[in-house]
Parts: sequence; structure tokens; C-alpha cells
Amino acid sequence: MEQGLIKKQTKKLITGAMLLFLCCLCVGCGEEKEKVSLSIWASEAKMNLMDKFMKDFIELHKDEADIEYKISKEEEDTARETILANPDGVPDIFAFADDQLDDLREAGVLHAFNKDPEKALDVFGGKDSVAYESVVRDGKIYAYPETGNGYFLYYNKKFFGDEDVKSLERMVQIAGDSNKKVSMYLGSGWYLYSFFKAAGLELKLDDTGTKNICNWNATDTTHTGLAVAEALSGICAKRGFASLEDEPFLEGVKDGSIVAGVNGAWNADNIKSVWGDDYAATKLPTYEVDGQQVQMASFMGYKVLGIGAKTKHPEWAEKFVEYVTSKDNQVVEFETTGEVPANREVENMDSVKDEPAVLALSQQSEYAELQRVAAPFWDASGKFGAIMESGNPDKKDLQYLLDDMVKGITG
Repeated sequence: MEQGLIKKQTKKLITGAMLLFLCCLCVGCGEEKEKVSLSIWASEAKMNLMDKFMKDFIELHKDEADIEYKISKEEEDTARETILANPDGVPDIFAFADDQLDDLREAGVLHAFNKDPEKALDVFGGKDSVAYESVVRDGKIYAYPETGNGYFLYYNKKFFGDEDVKSLERMVQIAGDSNKKVSMYLGSGWYLYSFFKAAGLELKLDDTGTKNICNWNATDTTHTGLAVAEALSGICAKRGFASLEDEPFLEGVKDGSIVAGVNGAWNADNIKSVWGDDYAATKLPTYEVDGQQVQMASFMGYKVLGIGAKTKHPEWAEKFVEYVTSKDNQVVEFETTGEVPANREVENMDSVKDEPAVLALSQQSEYAELQRVAAPFWDASGKFGAIMESGNPDKKDLQYLLDDMVKGITG
């Protein structure tokens, strides 16, 4: 009987010990749930979308980590400037235009993804694609492509037919006759490039990748820089033309004063909502230089998502970037913003590829080049464009203005 009592007591002790062990194990499991904090930059137009993506991401991984986050506003085109001015303020995740990648990488503020580039970027076109070229350096991925970044022509079909939109001069004339305007912002080298490249003039980086080579002031080429400047002056003087940035361009679309314009896919939904069934888009038109029509060129590239080099949670930051740029979320982003998806499978979906802005960007890609310029280009070209759009009020010699611009671009 005594032995039986001992056995019962021993069994109780063992059972209690096992329960205590299991309780401790469960407590241990709870302690292993990782705490993650992520800071994110998003453009004003995408802050709500990024917030949705993060909330969905948190729900997806709720059993693995407690994720806290903060989203702040920063436009893709100003990310480099903001970061280089304050390298210690780089967030965990941020969007930027792909041409900023080299400067950010050189400044040591970009995290290199722990992924095989060929496998990871296959959905964006693989090793021979522009997307791959945009984000891979020395065999490492420094960002993921998010959306296509380029420009083309929007137009209102009430005012222009298929033949009309082939010529910029024709469009400006039609708009002026109706007391309307065609818009293209000349105060930025991004758009100004169209005219000089179309005329066969050159802008590129030197072999070091740090300085610009530019002959936009050439006097011995088929179409000289002066001929381009004279053509620009003539276009700007027409009452049917306006040089407008995004906000006033959209205001003009809404109030009816703008009936066509060169702009990007990020404004597709805004324009479509105003023009309705008359909404259309196509490649850039030709313009006349030296009595000859030349096809307007453009820059192309991608808006991409990168990670700050000092992030404390690189694995989670990578997971989120991959999540945002996944097929399903590329569809959501397209449906929400109208921007062209970087994911090739999504881009080729019927509901996507038949969208006028997507078609137009595809048509223009034949006449587009990756944007690869050093920083001095922007101020110098913008200054020249601003003088052109204002009608050269000081009546300065155009060749002098061209020489001054090129000096700034290559300096």
C-alpha cells in the first residue's frame, strides 16, 4: 500500500512537472514573437495605398512578429535630395526614381538585398531587361522595381483626331484656335530632353559615370542646338502652348483650358475622370526643326522601392518590399493609381495592357532611353527651359544661352 501511495505521488509530481514545463514552453514561445518597427516614405498619392499594404502585411505575419510602422510623405523625385541632405534620417523603406540609385549607393545609404538577382527579378523581365539594369549593380539588387516611370501624350478626343496628334505644331494650332492649350513643362530637363534628343543631339555620362557629356549647343551637327532653341522659342510663343508643372496642368484639365499635355502615368486616373469617353493617350508627337519633322524622344525608367542601409530589420524590410511589388499588389496599385506595373505578368494582363496610358508608354518606349545623367544637368537645363518658356524676356542671344547651359551641364 505504501508503494502504491509512493507511485501515485510520483505520478502526480511527474504530471505537475510536465505541466510546468509546457507552461514555460508556451511562455517562451510568446517571448520569441519578434518585435519589429519600420519607417516608410511614400508619395502623397500613395500614402493611403502603402498604409493598406502594411496593414495587410501585418495581418499576414501576425503569428511571427509584432510590427509597428510609421509612414511619412516624401515624393519619389525628391528622395535623393532629402537623403543626401540628412543621411542619418533615411527610413527603413522608401521609394525613389531609379536614376537616383547610383548616388544613393555611393553615399552608402542603400541596403543590398540578400537575393539572387536573376531569380528575384525574373518577374520584372529578367537579366536582359531595363528593370534589371535599373536596380542591379555588381551582381547585387539595391531596389525592387515598382512602376514604370516615363512620359507620353494625353489628349482630349473632342479636339484632336488620330492624325492631329502626330504633330506638336498641329496640336498647338488646333488648341489655340479653340482658345485652349497643349501643355509640356519645359522648366525641367526631364522633358526638355525630348527636343534635343529628337534632333540627334547627345547627352550621356562619361566613362566614370560621374560627369555629363553634352553637345546641345553644337554648331556642326545635322540639326544644331541653335535650330532646336529657335524651334522651342517658336512653340512657346504660340497661344495654344503652355509650360505647366503637374498641379497647374491638372487644374487646367479640370477647368477645360488644357486639352492635351505631355505627362506621366501617375496622372492617368485624374485625367480620365475629367475627360471620360474623350480620354486618350499615345506616344509623343513629332516637332519641326530646320523644316523637318523629328520624333520627340523621352527618358524612361522605373520608380523603385529601396531599403535604408542602417535598418535594424533588414529581413522584414525585404519581405515588405517583395510583398508590395508582388503580382497581386501590382494589380491593386494599378487599379488604385493607374500607374504602369513593373511586373511583366501584370503588365500583360488584358485589363492592364488595353489601358491607354500603358499603351502610350509602350509605344513611346521605342523612342526612349534610360535616364542616366549627373546632378549638374538638372539646374542647368531647368534654367535654360525656364528662359524659353518665359519667352526669353531679356532677349539674350540663343547661342549664348545654349553655351551657358552646356557649360553648367558638363561642369
